[in-house]
Amino acid sequence: MEVSYIYIFILILSSYLFTTLFRRRPANFPPTIFPSIPIIGHLYLLKPPLYRTLAKISAKHGPILHLQLGFRHVIVISSPSAAEECLTKNDIVFANRPKMLFGKIIGGNYTSLLWSPYGDHWRNLRRIASIEILSIHRLNEFHHIRVDENKLLIGKLRSNSSPVIVKSLFSEVMLNIMMRMISGKSYFGTDDRKTVEEGKRFQEIVDETTVLAGASNVSDYLPVLSWLGAKSLEKKLMALQEKRDVFFQGLIEQLRKSRGTELANGRKTMIELLLSLQESEPEYYTDAMIRSFVMVLLAAGSGTSAGTMEWAMSLLVNHPHILKKAQAEIDRVIGNNRLVDESDITNLPYLRCIINETLRLYPPAPLLIPHESSEDCVIMGYNIPRGTMLLVNQWAIHCDPKLWNEPKRFKPERFEGLEGTRDGYKFMPFGSGRRSCPGEGLAVRSLVMTLGSVIQCFDWKRVSDDMVDMKEVPGITMPKAVPSVARCKPRPEMTNLLSEL
Repeated sequence: MEVSYIYIFILILSSYLFTTLFRRRPANFPPTIFPSIPIIGHLYLLKPPLYRTLAKISAKHGPILHLQLGFRHVIVISSPSAAEECLTKNDIVFANRPKMLFGKIIGGNYTSLLWSPYGDHWRNLRRIASIEILSIHRLNEFHHIRVDENKLLIGKLRSNSSPVIVKSLFSEVMLNIMMRMISGKSYFGTDDRKTVEEGKRFQEIVDETTVLAGASNVSDYLPVLSWLGAKSLEKKLMALQEKRDVFFQGLIEQLRKSRGTELANGRKTMIELLLSLQESEPEYYTDAMIRSFVMVLLAAGSGTSAGTMEWAMSLLVNHPHILKKAQAEIDRVIGNNRLVDESDITNLPYLRCIINETLRLYPPAPLLIPHESSEDCVIMGYNIPRGTMLLVNQWAIHCDPKLWNEPKRFKPERFEGLEGTRDGYKFMPFGSGRRSCPGEGLAVRSLVMTLGSVIQCFDWKRVSDDMVDMKEVPGITMPKAVPSVARCKPRPEMTNLLSEL
């Protein structure tokens, strides 16, 4: 046993000597931090939540920072100008993803839309997502689904007298919307026992994916740990992936057997569209590719939007005067004879300001999903070698007092006059460049209609005099530490409309 430990020590020491002494280090690196400890580098600095820790470090050392995390070179970006340089002039260079355990297992050995390296395969996946699935034309085709689910949500709240668990409410809506678009099925709000049980399995898979996506994996930076038996996370990810494959393969088989059956309005679901492409190119559009593709769409299209709506409602009940101002705008523009619709987005600027301010304070991806350089490049005058991981600290940019007046304050008015969800590179909640989120259009439509309707139809209050807890827990997204609970009651001026739903 002692001999084996000696061999391990010699292996680690040899690896360190090779990487630090014998390998040529590029000159003119970005600023770094002293000390960098042998083997682990700067891993000792990292504490959750990572985006807050990195923001503090960057505030002291500058907007571009080099860290040595185990064997990986990492640059951390925390300014709009540096982000712009990475995601415009060097967009192709940083269009790759680093090889990490989550991408290997959940990303189908780096073949999914999210984790695939930049190249022909990724470009084709992106084309399918942007044109065939999430284009304006396709979103318009699925508009009726979002309207139906929105009405079901309003009807559920109308008949509810108990405090509402906000995240659960919005999660069920978004999961139903995405699953109806993907497969034509909905799992929540039904009395069918079989469907309810299937929905529970589905919810468990979604929740487990969210938890494990935010799990830290030191072996991504120190591979030697995986050799020494640190396999716990890997086993959990493999078990999760097996459950995901079984569940979504079942949906594919159901739709394959009922080929020719389409949605009520004659339009194909996402899986049906992919199955039709499979007929002409079966070697490319395999069942594994279809499973991976729809799982990425589901993850990107449901949890992030539901989380943003939970943060927004938490902010609004903590700031009732802003809630009243939003209701006044909706009353003035929409009236009380119909619900807010996606087409009203340009006519409800204050509602859009509330959404943007929520995305600023609580971005769905506070650290953009990591990029990796495919060749040497120069950023802000510093040499960045090939294979360097790029972390864009969006949260740090969104909360920089040099860029935003009173950055910690919830102030929707700061976005008055801004059209869309971009303000240069100081506000880009859906990322930028080739790897930006292709589901931005769907997310904005869902946020406007769902959030707008619950504000329009109900008065919302806290369950006690205490302010809603606004702390978050570490994760790849920004989940609330304490799920929000609120009370709602129908607004008197909406009684007639609510009675018709």
